[in-house]
Amino acid sequence: MTKPPFTPLKLPPKIDYEKLVSEIARAHASIGRLDEILLQIKNPRLLSRTLITREAVLSSQIEGTQVTLSEVLEQEAKGEEGKEETAKEKDFREIINYRHALDRGIELLKERPLTESVIKELHAILLDSTRGQHHAPGEFRRKLVYIGKPGVTIDAASYVPPLPNEIPELFSNLERYIHGEERDVLVQIGIAHYQFEAIHPFEDGNGRIGRLLISLLLYNKGLLAHPFIYLSEFFEEHRQEYYDLLRGVSERADWESWLIFFLRGLDIQARKTQETCRNILDLHAALKETMPRLNSKYAHEFLDALFRNPFFTSKTMRRRLRIRNNQTIFTLIAKFKEVGIITDVTPNKKRNKFYRFDALWDVLKK
Repeated sequence: MTKPPFTPLKLPPKIDYEKLVSEIARAHASIGRLDEILLQIKNPRLLSRTLITREAVLSSQIEGTQVTLSEVLEQEAKGEEGKEETAKEKDFREIINYRHALDRGIELLKERPLTESVIKELHAILLDSTRGQHHAPGEFRRKLVYIGKPGVTIDAASYVPPLPNEIPELFSNLERYIHGEERDVLVQIGIAHYQFEAIHPFEDGNGRIGRLLISLLLYNKGLLAHPFIYLSEFFEEHRQEYYDLLRGVSERADWESWLIFFLRGLDIQARKTQETCRNILDLHAALKETMPRLNSKYAHEFLDALFRNPFFTSKTMRRRLRIRNNQTIFTLIAKFKEVGIITDVTPNKKRNKFYRFDALWDVLKK
């Protein structure tokens, strides 16, 4: 028997806030402490590139991509000349697109509110030149879809989202809710995430856009100076629970169990991000003190470039710093290597050598 499409109820739902009091307090406290750290950052680029890339990898892994953070950073470090036509090329593209979408979302939200048109633009970026490029990038779906294990028919689907003709009205309701009032803003974001996933407005990429929206809403609502909390790691670590609780809202209107889980995720990830940011900023401050010893006007720029990607070649570093003279780059590399900041990971090669900033990599891979 074919499972009928599910139409989520319009927002706002009725929430029993008494069940959420402690989780709300903990999540707000952790996010507040993180924001205090972020407000002190003079150069957010020291953190944003690597943190966003890590989130892009984790969010894409939930959808089945196989590449790791180190593989993505290494691929970027090699540049265009290092690209190979492999089965992983589209995985790399999906991850880079996710990062571009988040970057673009941040820029758009400086100018206008988070609306349907913004979300559609981010979706188009996400699916550009990927496996999903033929699934109407930037447009609401016009056909019935279903969710289930690979190869299953709609009869065995775990979820069948609303009919296409219901999407515009449901999405308009979601947009009004996002910009309306709720007793607690974190609860509001958790509700919005469920509703987006339940509407499933696009043919492909709904999970990644839904997770990206969490970060953008935390930023857009003024909770964070920079959108550096990402829940993909938490969702991946508790994948089955995540899907079960979303289904519990659809089947039993069990909002409270889902929101307790969501708030717990915000608390955990905010505390993890605090530690990561402190470690990175402390590392940068300590190394910055050593730069005068290197006796180079490019030393500080070189150091900051390392924080944007801990993997590099001489060619990619030259492009990052826009230095034309090869010998200048070779001299800088030699100096940073001599004081132990970078490691040559290809010691047996004379050409096309590859380097790694181990101290930052150790922070990122935790």
